[in-house]
Amino acid sequence: MISNHEIDYRIHGEEMQYVEVELDPQETAVAEAGAFMMMEDGIQMQTIFGDGSQQQSGFMGKIFSAGKRLLTGESLFMTAFTNIAQGKKKVSFASPYPGKIIPLDLSQLGGKVTCQKDSFLCAAKGVSISIEFQRKLGVGLFGGEGFIMQKLEGDGMAFVHAGGHVTEKTLQPGEILKIDTGCIVAFTRDINYDIQFVGGIKNTFFGGEGVFFATLQGPGKVWIQTLPISRLAGRILSYATNRKEEGSLLGGLGNLLDGDGR
Repeated sequence: MISNHEIDYRIHGEEMQYVEVELDPQETAVAEAGAFMMMEDGIQMQTIFGDGSQQQSGFMGKIFSAGKRLLTGESLFMTAFTNIAQGKKKVSFASPYPGKIIPLDLSQLGGKVTCQKDSFLCAAKGVSISIEFQRKLGVGLFGGEGFIMQKLEGDGMAFVHAGGHVTEKTLQPGEILKIDTGCIVAFTRDINYDIQFVGGIKNTFFGGEGVFFATLQGPGKVWIQTLPISRLAGRILSYATNRKEEGSLLGGLGNLLDGDGR
């Protein structure tokens, strides 16, 4: 088995972070299309088919990997950044919206982490990025973020992005955490993920948080975000719609106070 490329990194910023990856000669990092921010001279960019895993062999293996990525809503292609110079070179990848970048050392996390399908940012070449089907039908129908999640496998570094503030929790064997499905960023391989119905007619119709939430049972680690992108987008859309529907008097006064009066 070929090990993943070992890469050094540094995370910069607070609300809008980026990760700076340092590559030794002939080392490679792979990233989602659109994640690239900047790089030093001596790094070669190349579009690759699939996830860039070195464990793939042959054309059919690449087709299968690309197909799995397509199922998660991601592009068929990724971008590989290889240091072809003599010394160390740096390449940086930016977060897509306000939040935090989470470094995951898969060699220290059991070789596998399951994450939300849109959270992956970049990784060392050799990390496999594929789909994780949830076994239980309830998870698929009511999981909030969809039936399909991503799994990151290997022994190298991977980076995922989450919205708002991120907290990491370690669950003991049998310990259960109940959480809004959209707030889950990632969890390790031994975590048992399920969906639970919130009983009671008041909770169902007036709870405001939906009728289902996730249950995560230890042992393992869980990463949780305070601001899922779906929630952020919903609030922005709601605000834009409500502003258009404001009455002329109050709406005009609101715009004046906001500095939009013309």
